[in-house]
Order: sequence, then structure tokens, then C-alpha cells
Amino acid sequence: MNVIQLEPDDTETVVDVLCDAFHDYPVMRYVLGDTPHYDRHLRTLVGFFAAARSLRNEPMLAAEDEGQVVGVAIMTLPGERPSPAALDARREATWGEIGPAARTRYEAHGAATRPFTVDRPHHHLNMIGVCRSHAGRGVARVLMDAVHELAAADPSSCGVTLSTEDEQNVRLYEHFGYQLIGHARVADAFDTWVFFRPRQQQKG
Repeated sequence: MNVIQLEPDDTETVVDVLCDAFHDYPVMRYVLGDTPHYDRHLRTLVGFFAAARSLRNEPMLAAEDEGQVVGVAIMTLPGERPSPAALDARREATWGEIGPAARTRYEAHGAATRPFTVDRPHHHLNMIGVCRSHAGRGVARVLMDAVHELAAADPSSCGVTLSTEDEQNVRLYEHFGYQLIGHARVADAFDTWVFFRPRQQQKG
């Protein structure tokens, strides 16, 4: 199994994997709500998240198993970047399709995690997902190692942040060297845990 960096043209592959991995994830179910259009709305929302990375030329990593992409990780680079006009248009189109109630729920999740923001430049692991067919095969570990190598190679980054809404992941991320920096309840629907892993010097 190896990890490659995908190109902006590979966004649909990213969306395929993340929709499979996050199909029943608490945030997705909460934001999208009870709708007969759940699968379509999920693809629209995840498509927006992936577009945010591809339009900014930010990392989209893929784990390959015998030429098949079985896991992906998408990241935000350190520092502030202006939002491209194409991304602003994509954002409005996304919420126009999914609806204002879903947008309000999404913003409630953002508000819950905002107090735990790391104020120094850092990498943020937006999403990491593994195809359900390959769960338990070490794909996430391979991707996490690649994420950490990227951060270690960037002297402008103080480390990596991420959040999870699955309590089973808390000990997993601690095992990967992450420190819990925040825990909050989101609109009485689910909990979120926010983590930070200080940058490790790249081994030379």
C-alpha cells in the first residue's frame, strides 16, 4: 500500500471514498437531517469540502491498494488564504441545494469547535476516510503517517489539528500522539473532540 498526492482533477475520487466512509457519520446525519435525498445531499456537501481543497491547491492524499484508491485525507495548509471566487460560488450553490436549515446545523457544529482553535499556523486534517471494504486493514495509519510527514517538512507549521465525533476515535488519535484540547456537545445531538499534535522535526 502506498500514498500518493492527488491532483485537482481527482476530486471525484476523493468524494467517492469520503461518501462511502462518512455515510453514517454523526455530523453528516445531523447536518443533512431526515431527507429522502440524503445520499445526493451527502455527495454535494462532501463535494464542497473536497472542492475547497482542490481550488486552493491544498493536499488531497490517497492510499492505494493494488492501484485502487481505498482511503483519502484532505488537509488545510497553514496560514490564511483568500477564498477563490469559484469556491464562494460553490458554497452558495451547495447550501442552495441542501437548504438553510442544514446550513444552520453545520454552523452550529463550527461554533462548538471554534473555542478550541489553535492560534499558530498549522495544518488541519479536514477529513480522513477509508472505504468500508478496507476498514481495519491499516489504511488510516498509512494516511496519518503521510499527514504527519507533510507537517514535519513544513517549518511554518506548528503541527496538525483535527476533530472527531466518534468517541471510539479518541484513544486512537491519542495513540497517534494527539493531545485533546477541547470537548463540546453540539446542539444536544452529539459530542465533538478537538485534537492537536505538535509538529515533530522531520528525521534527516
